[in-house]
Formats: sequence, C-alpha cells, structure tokens
Amino acid sequence: MVNDPIADMLTRIRNAIGAKHEVVEVSISNEKLAIAQILLNEGYIANFEIVNSGNFKNIKITLKYMDNESVISGLKRISKPGLRVYAPCDKLPKVISGLGIAIISTNKGILTDKQAREKGVGGEVLAYVW
Repeated sequence: MVNDPIADMLTRIRNAIGAKHEVVEVSISNEKLAIAQILLNEGYIANFEIVNSGNFKNIKITLKYMDNESVISGLKRISKPGLRVYAPCDKLPKVISGLGIAIISTNKGILTDKQAREKGVGGEVLAYVW
C-alpha cells in the first residue's frame, strides 16, 4: 500500500534514471496522468502511454536522454501528506530561476508554475522538476 502515490511515481522515475532504464511503469491515476502530460509537454520525458499489465492499468513512461545523460536532473516532492504546501498566485515558486518547473495542483487542474501565473491561480505545490 502506497501512502503517497505522487512521491512513489517521482521515486520510480528517479530510480529508473539512476539505473539508466529506457522505460518505467507506474500505477495509473488521473493526477499521475496529468503530471506525465506536463513532463511530456515540457520536454522532460520522451513519451508515455497507458498499458494493461494483467488486471491493472499502468502508465509506461519513456525517459529522455541526451548524450547518455538524462534530461531530468532532479525531481523533488514538495507538498507531502503530513505537511501540505500551498502558494498563492503572486508567490508561486520559481525553480532554479525559471530553468526548472514547479507542478501545482489548482482548481483549474494540475499546471506548471508558469501556466498557473498566466491563469492567475495558486494552489498546492506538488513537486519541482529541473
């Protein structure tokens, strides 16, 4: 049983990058699909697809490498089940002076910090990716 599914997803990706794997599978949820879509749109992963693994559906994430180095340098979970972190629109974090992204859960869906600023919404800071 996983208490924090988003942290589990980020850890699986981090471990797969450390082991130089091409693909990683994580269990499916709407939040994880939205995060995978953001990672794809921002160019951090090559692709993702929904696959059937026996009785369960999983998200198969194809990792992206350039010159044998991962495009993702780091992943960090910010808001945790024991300590939720919220930020208003005017105080959304910038990751490495805008070189990375913050993933924000808002009432308009899961967005990057840039998209949330454009829409003028704040929310729960889920993770940093750089």
